[in-house]
Amino acid sequence: MRHLYLGKKSFKWFFSVSIGRRSFEEEISKENGSPDPSNNQTSEIFPVADQSQKPTWKCFSYEEIYEATNGFNADNLVGKGGYAAVYRGILNDGQAIAVKRLTKASSDENKEKEFLTELGTIGHVHHPNVSSLLGCCIDNGLHLIFEFSALGSVSSLLHDENLPPMAWKIRYKIAVGTAGGLHYLHKVCQRRIIHRDIKASNILLTEDFEPKISDFGLAKWLPSQWTHHSINPIEGTLGYLAPEYFMHGIVDEKTDVFAFGVFLLEIISGRKPVDGSHQSLLSWAKPHLNQGEIEKLVDPKLERDYNDTQLRRLAFTASLCIRASSMWRPTMSEVLEVMVDGEMDKESWKMPEEEEEEEEFWGFEDLECEFDSSFSTSPHNSISMGST
Repeated sequence: MRHLYLGKKSFKWFFSVSIGRRSFEEEISKENGSPDPSNNQTSEIFPVADQSQKPTWKCFSYEEIYEATNGFNADNLVGKGGYAAVYRGILNDGQAIAVKRLTKASSDENKEKEFLTELGTIGHVHHPNVSSLLGCCIDNGLHLIFEFSALGSVSSLLHDENLPPMAWKIRYKIAVGTAGGLHYLHKVCQRRIIHRDIKASNILLTEDFEPKISDFGLAKWLPSQWTHHSINPIEGTLGYLAPEYFMHGIVDEKTDVFAFGVFLLEIISGRKPVDGSHQSLLSWAKPHLNQGEIEKLVDPKLERDYNDTQLRRLAFTASLCIRASSMWRPTMSEVLEVMVDGEMDKESWKMPEEEEEEEEFWGFEDLECEFDSSFSTSPHNSISMGST
């Protein structure tokens, strides 16, 4: 299969027409009746962004970002992944930025395509719980520039043994805010966006602990007439992958819902998705959820300092999200209703007996073994290769 190579001139052409194209698409969507957040019941639970807002990102010069990062100094390196490194920087006007730089060792055509995909995906997204793109730079390499999140990621704060335990109030705020951001990507954004790599390290925090979904390197647009994507190779992060994805390559909104369920369990318990002994969080949590032993899920560092009602809502939501069958998982609209102020009607979510037997058959210990056997050949013992 022939790949299209986009050189520097092609990139500049892309940038020169992309803003105009998006503006044109916005007008078409208005004529055809774009989704109206005011008509969505979930908007009463969680605010959504104005879809009419036009992209505001710009092209930065290499000199600007080089100066801002002090020459991409190693002291400013805040993250590194499969194909990119992220540096903290300060612009001349004092604004803190994060510069995602495509690594020189990964300058092949596929990585350039991924760069354009991420730019095209995040460039038109506007929501308080999704990282804002400030711009890009295509001189001396490929760079994406974002607002800098002062507190880092949820993972860094939640799992750092040298930090005090994260308060329950903050955990709940992060859970609801992340759900709001995912609901926006799935239901409100002009294009349906499947993130594909929802995890604690990709949820960044502002100074007031407002969560922002970041890193769209694996994200996919899902056209309205499509029910799902079939993707090969499988990419993501161990412990968060939905069964239908890592077994069959099927991706839709419920892929993100499953990962969000794991994220909720991580928030509640303070445990990592896969611990040092290679036990998955799912295999540990599932028995407690089935037996209604919700208190045993709670991070002991909290010392019972949590809101019982909120805990039960988050735990019940997690139990729905991690169901092996995607058709029995909730949408993010339903997730928000259960988490915030909807009826927690467990009977309405009860699966038929044959479906429950299927859930037991696909035990999470089996899924853990599937992880180990399928991806043991990876040189990094992980398949989180596509994102930072």
